[in-house]
Amino acid sequence: MTLIARTRARAVETLTLDSPHNRNALSAALVGELADALTDAGKDPGVRAIVLTHTGNTFSAGADLKDPPPPEALVALLRQIVELPKPVVARVTGHVRAGGLGLLAACDIAAASTDATFAFTEVRIGVAPAVISLPLLPRTDPRALARYYLTGERFDAPEAVATGLLTTCDSDVDTALAPLLDGLRRSAPDALAETKRLLTARVLEAFDRDADALTALSARLFSSPQAREGMTAFLERRDPAWVV
Repeated sequence: MTLIARTRARAVETLTLDSPHNRNALSAALVGELADALTDAGKDPGVRAIVLTHTGNTFSAGADLKDPPPPEALVALLRQIVELPKPVVARVTGHVRAGGLGLLAACDIAAASTDATFAFTEVRIGVAPAVISLPLLPRTDPRALARYYLTGERFDAPEAVATGLLTTCDSDVDTALAPLLDGLRRSAPDALAETKRLLTARVLEAFDRDADALTALSARLFSSPQAREGMTAFLERRDPAWVV
């Protein structure tokens, strides 16, 4: 079963997360297939930019708790998006949770419909937003990130724009994206690659400095007793034991 659909129009390659049975959760299979699709698009001279979007009402529900990717694989995928020599644009028309927010932060431009919602739900299942912090911390407002990391609260698209998680939002996301994609199509490929390199330098510094430590933290937390209780409670649709 193909988990990533590929289409192309006027040099823009659209990669669609197509795993509706688990709300496009980041399974080991989906992460691997997305990495392959990004590699192909990055090497193709006929591709000027890449749009990352989704089927269904959820962009991504975060890590697949039944088939999670190794932390190293998720780190590699996020870094691949940041390092790709072509702009990657997120197009969101649904909800984004946990690890899915790492994908948004890794993208160069992110647009969403105004009815999209967002939440860092890791703390509510006994883990932390560890590896996704690599692109998030350099690109988003630290005060807002502290609030939403620590509470797991849900927030809306205008708030996501204000925090720096999104570039723009609109009732029709394609209306918001049209001038952005037109601008990318009008830009010289080599100039785009070098300009992206300038913009992502600080993000890649975070990967070089912190990736190993955050990968180890993620692995330790996911194997902890609190994480086992939190994930069991989530799957059983009940509150975990620590809720007061």
